[in-house]
Amino acid sequence: MRPRTPRPLVVDTLIATAMVVVAVLLGRESRSQGWPELDARAYVLVALSHLPVALRGRHPLAVFAVTEAAAVAYVTLGYWPVVCTFGVMLALYTVASVRSLRAALVCAGCLAGLWVYAGVVSHSPSMASVCGQALLYCSVLVWFGHLARRSAELTRRLRAEQAERARRAVAEERGRIARELHDVVAHHMSVVSVQAGLARFVFDSDPGKARGALGTIADTSGEALEELRRMLQVLREADPDAPERAPMPTLARLGELLDRVRAGGLPVELAVEGTTRPLPPGVELCAYRVVQEALTNALKHAGPARARVELRYGAHELTVRVTDDGEGADPARVPTGGGHGLIGMRERAKLYGGTITVGPRSEGGYEVRLTLPTSAAERSRGDTPRAER
Repeated sequence: MRPRTPRPLVVDTLIATAMVVVAVLLGRESRSQGWPELDARAYVLVALSHLPVALRGRHPLAVFAVTEAAAVAYVTLGYWPVVCTFGVMLALYTVASVRSLRAALVCAGCLAGLWVYAGVVSHSPSMASVCGQALLYCSVLVWFGHLARRSAELTRRLRAEQAERARRAVAEERGRIARELHDVVAHHMSVVSVQAGLARFVFDSDPGKARGALGTIADTSGEALEELRRMLQVLREADPDAPERAPMPTLARLGELLDRVRAGGLPVELAVEGTTRPLPPGVELCAYRVVQEALTNALKHAGPARARVELRYGAHELTVRVTDDGEGADPARVPTGGGHGLIGMRERAKLYGGTITVGPRSEGGYEVRLTLPTSAAERSRGDTPRAER
């Protein structure tokens, strides 16, 4: 088991507590350094100039402002300035490491001003040395904070690139597996088709050969199923943390989709013509997704409108029509991002041998019309479907 990384708030709290302890111990040496001894008021200011550092990761600018103000008050009251500088210096480093360079320079100017102010209040005999220290320490803190910020940005960029490379590698591997699966299944189904044709041809004249062909069909289909199971198992193991997928939506669940759309603010009605009947799963999924995409576009772009979904069951085809009476007559309304919008709907229609038209209506509003063949014979005639606006 990997060791747990301490939370930043816990670490910063420990740092703030340690700085308070060090400041108190150092403050006890104030009298020996020629400064007033710390009293209750001084201890309160010491705490205010260090304890807020515990929140520097969440509110860096606010922490710097509080510690700077406490340090100014501490110096103004005539106490030893060195005691209250640790917190504000760490706050300046934090601002430089997580905020813009302009913010860091402004804070650095404030800290340098505190340093010079302490020299003036304490009547330092060497103000040049005080100014030099202020410039040096503030410059170093800002520089190291800026380096830390750049390093963090580079780390995030590298992690993002690594994640992207890993994602591409997984996608390429899955594509390779899909091609292999296609080749294997295509081979086995070709054998099954040939043997089925042979069995039908010799069924009456040569029953023995027909039985042999049927046996070959059984063996080949069994091998194909085994290959499918093996490949699907590989795909599942490639992403073991993926959540369980919900059942594929069908037209029987179209009512749930319409309820969600109505809840989103788009009134929509459903009309069904013809005899409702079960269709191939791929056809139902294609029709469902096209309706879903069309209603989503209407929600996003139609403005105040009403929508209507029509399903027409023909003898050999299913027609889906989604219309709205909104203001969006601009064809650019439908997004064309990869896998979504118009391109996604066209690809789905093409996959199942159908046609789709998308565009504004002459009477206003928008229309999506999808026609899908419901049988394999009809789909085979639509190998080059027409998809147009």
